[in-house]
Amino acid sequence: MVKAIVGANWGDEGKGKVTDLLAEQSDVVIRFQGGANAGHTIINGYGRFALHTLPSGVFYPHVTNVIGNGVALDIAKLAGELEEIQAQGVPAPNVIVSDRAQLLMPYHILQDTYEEARLGGRAFGSTKSGIAPFYSDKYAKTGIQVCDLFDEPRLRDRLTAAVELKNVLFQHLYHQPPVDAEQLLAQLLVQREQIRPYVGDTVAFVHQALKEGKTILLEGQLGSMKDPDLGIFPMTTSSHTLAGYGCVGASVPPTAIEDVICVTKAYSSCVGSQTEPFVSEVAGEAGDELRRRGGDRGEFGATTGRPRRVGWFDAVATRYGCMVQGATQAALTCLDVLGYLDEIPVCVGYDIDGTVTDSFPTTPALLRARPVFQTLPGWKCGIRGCTDYSALPANAQAYVDFLEQRIGVPITMVSTGPKREEMTCRTPKI
Repeated sequence: MVKAIVGANWGDEGKGKVTDLLAEQSDVVIRFQGGANAGHTIINGYGRFALHTLPSGVFYPHVTNVIGNGVALDIAKLAGELEEIQAQGVPAPNVIVSDRAQLLMPYHILQDTYEEARLGGRAFGSTKSGIAPFYSDKYAKTGIQVCDLFDEPRLRDRLTAAVELKNVLFQHLYHQPPVDAEQLLAQLLVQREQIRPYVGDTVAFVHQALKEGKTILLEGQLGSMKDPDLGIFPMTTSSHTLAGYGCVGASVPPTAIEDVICVTKAYSSCVGSQTEPFVSEVAGEAGDELRRRGGDRGEFGATTGRPRRVGWFDAVATRYGCMVQGATQAALTCLDVLGYLDEIPVCVGYDIDGTVTDSFPTTPALLRARPVFQTLPGWKCGIRGCTDYSALPANAQAYVDFLEQRIGVPITMVSTGPKREEMTCRTPKI
């Protein structure tokens, strides 16, 4: 069977922890989209890790970890990540890199950086990881696949053609120096040897695993709000963040996905531009306090280190996010963070031009939306590390019940801390 673990919101929901936890009973974990522009923070017996490319199943020797054809593959970052986890005592993981994955190139990072600088105050808040130029090239059919590395004449031809286009852009739009195709070719040939042991036909591997009845986890990056079709366009990423894209980016048949686990925090957080719509945002001292207490080391991006914007739980956005993901169940993370509050606001509607709605709108209306809050009593005590849901304070359980009713998806797991074992299982009430 196939389970997808995806984000209901803006990313940073705690998907890595949930994948790390469920991988113990799985055979295959697949990253199916995105690149090293976002990270999954995991805390387990080996230590604390921020994974950017590697699937979150790498801590289990029985798991085969697949980097699917839908991933933007930065070979240098993948190689560095493999070295880092092994330096921290993690046994060498089982990894297969799709021979159909495309390469994120140095000129993608340059273009991303130059474009953000050109846009100035209209910038999208990119991590400057090259993601938008990468996917632009992929769909313009000028990208380079992993399999091209092993056909040197083809590699040279495709690289030369790509560099010709980039240099026109770099020199005449951005007024920057050209890149050297021969230098890039030499670099790629070195990187080819770094990943040679891992490259394989992941399409055949995945379909064979399904025939053998293996359990497969699809691990998504970012969340519903960052999908370029169904999210807060144009303040989105450039790959599809929905479980359905796993059918393409991981080569999994649509009929095989039986379970979609949507991960959401007990409050809201978002890394991105200040111009990005974020209706339930908390500013000032209250926001600073929530940011400081959030996550396992405060709310700061795992990839960029940037302070995340924080807000109260947004039931409108989360219900929509779960809907477009096709969620069969939800996992609620970071409930322990809210234990300091006397009262906890929840955004239950948007006021748009004087009309209150609980439907998630398109971006122009979203930019005009103001939050409508309902306040719930807090529980005013620490619950970190609790693994028995029934032992949680009554007000904490009532808060989870309220969120479940509002998002319309059964909440089956509630996290009480950042570590793998700090998780409770819950019987849904809907």
